[in-house]
Amino acid sequence: MKHTLLSAGAVLLLTTSAQASCPAISVADMQGVAAGAFPNQYDLAEFEAVAGCTMEFSGNPESDALNGEIQGNPALPSIAERVPAEPLVVVPYAATGKFGGTLHALSNATEAGTSDFLSTRHVNLVRYSDDLQTIVPNIAKSWEWNDDFTQLTFNLRKGHKWSDGAPFTSADVKFWYDNLALDSKVIEKPKDYVLVAGERMTIDTPDDNTVVFNLPAPKPGLLAHFATSFAQAFQPKHFLGQYHPDIDPNADANAQKCGYENGLAALRAYFGSSDWVDTPSPMLNSPDKVDCLEKATHPTLESHIYVSDTTEGRKLVANPYFHMVDTTGQQLPYISRQDELYANDNEVRILKLVNAEADYKSQSLTLAAAPILMDNMEKGDFSIQLKPSIAMPAFSFNVTSEDLGKRALFGDLRFRQAMSVAINRDELNETAFFGQGVTTQYVGFSPAPDWVDPALSQHFAQFDPALANSLLDEVGMVDTDGDGFRELPNGDAIVLNMQFATQGIGGEVVQLVAQNWADVGVQTAVKEVTPDEYRSAQSSNQLDVGMWEKGQPVAIVLGNNELWVPPFENYFGHRTGMLWAEWVDTNGDSGVEPPQWVKDLMADTEAFQSASPGSAEQGEIGARMAKAMTENLLFIGTIEAPNVIYHRNSLKNVTEFRTQSYEYYRTYPYVAAQWFFDE
Repeated sequence: MKHTLLSAGAVLLLTTSAQASCPAISVADMQGVAAGAFPNQYDLAEFEAVAGCTMEFSGNPESDALNGEIQGNPALPSIAERVPAEPLVVVPYAATGKFGGTLHALSNATEAGTSDFLSTRHVNLVRYSDDLQTIVPNIAKSWEWNDDFTQLTFNLRKGHKWSDGAPFTSADVKFWYDNLALDSKVIEKPKDYVLVAGERMTIDTPDDNTVVFNLPAPKPGLLAHFATSFAQAFQPKHFLGQYHPDIDPNADANAQKCGYENGLAALRAYFGSSDWVDTPSPMLNSPDKVDCLEKATHPTLESHIYVSDTTEGRKLVANPYFHMVDTTGQQLPYISRQDELYANDNEVRILKLVNAEADYKSQSLTLAAAPILMDNMEKGDFSIQLKPSIAMPAFSFNVTSEDLGKRALFGDLRFRQAMSVAINRDELNETAFFGQGVTTQYVGFSPAPDWVDPALSQHFAQFDPALANSLLDEVGMVDTDGDGFRELPNGDAIVLNMQFATQGIGGEVVQLVAQNWADVGVQTAVKEVTPDEYRSAQSSNQLDVGMWEKGQPVAIVLGNNELWVPPFENYFGHRTGMLWAEWVDTNGDSGVEPPQWVKDLMADTEAFQSASPGSAEQGEIGARMAKAMTENLLFIGTIEAPNVIYHRNSLKNVTEFRTQSYEYYRTYPYVAAQWFFDE
């Protein structure tokens, strides 16, 4: 299971037949150069061997000027000193590019709808290739599992540097794990992916370039987690460590110079109190504090780094120490700058796209936007891809509502069954998705593996208002005041407050489902809110109905259990059972005890993650998980349909995506660092 990239014979070829310059090969024209060990990329020595060349590096002509905008960065050394000794060589899709330009992007708000833009510069230890099947090196040069998947060793790139020129080493991985991810003073509750069967891992760093994860039980999906998650497995110890009292004895004093109460307060301001990596940069937002620090934002390994951060948007410049080069030795990224504009109104965003005011957009675009965008493609000189979405619009009911009458109703399976069959999915498909979707129930895995019973996809997914009315009668919901709407079984009035954000679900979907439910006598009130308002209400257990996209492929479930354990998603997704989650988190000291099927599901999820990949045992457990999730209808599925991917035609090396989805982290498999402008 060890991944090695260069044989002794290849080294001999390199030393005997090298030419002065390396060929400008591309995926479209490999010029007879043999493919590497991984799709569309090479390690440097591997490429020089198969191409018979010696690579010479060149950088963006604007590098010095761009570097001057990064507060606290020293003057740049030569490009050969900035690129790692073992850079990652990327084979561009269409052609090697040219430097310059600004990528213009649209997000909803400061921490809403930003993952699409963030994914264009994202890095982690590894990533999925664009086939969404093959895990390939990225920050890590290679990796190796032991035989029982209880030890994962990463080899880092020699000479790799942070965006400020400081060495990136194994200590930065260990710092992330020990002092941030597992430190309750920084993140109160550790995320599932940093644990194995609920237990912590340990990290060994035998040298600067070797990181060893020691697992208390098998978890082969850990590698897939690193290939897909926004949560990076490293943080700059040389910078953030100055605020951590376990690292720097002067941490509190360092922070107080900048107006923070103590080091941990400053640390949380930079790193966030969760694992989300796109929190606003505190010093960029506080110019009065900038002089107290050498840097305004913490160093990065990503392709671009923040230099401006306001309530209107953010600006970034190219990382002068980025670890990727093209096949001719040009350092990536080609694009010099990134500008992110916030526009929370969906119609405003679409109008800006029609007018070609953004270069790329995918997140928050739904099929409803396709007609107007496609009608304006020629005029605006942009292209549209319609690609399958892994997640689907889904609905849930607050089974731990603070209103005990609602809690009893929402917790009754017959009510959830009624609300599912009340939805006219065929009409929904035709009206909201132009007939391009497929009716399906939410089964937990998307796409559904072979071991999921196909019948589950249609479980209570038929349109049957007569059955819905019968089930609601059986639950005890009747119209006691003659207004045409049913009351709670206890006689209290009920109006389902349906707050939604267009980042997570289309307004046309919500309106149609709300009408379907009203047609069977359940009164609804629909209101559009911002993503932040929606998440705040969800976090405080105030939602009646959860409405957001939901779905996850097996590869991600193997490394992250959050769709299967209360509240069944993270802060940025579709959650329910918030008080069940509190009970789990506190070991029963507070919250509401979940039903037995939820406890069984949690146990099965741990067993699923530890089972041998592709084994019959894993399939049996997964089938049981899907059955439990589907038959209990905690989440009600609707339509699987394609979604929209937009880019201006002047943006080059944008390839065909396999899916429009968050689950493989949007553009991450397609190496946006190779994008360039030709205009």
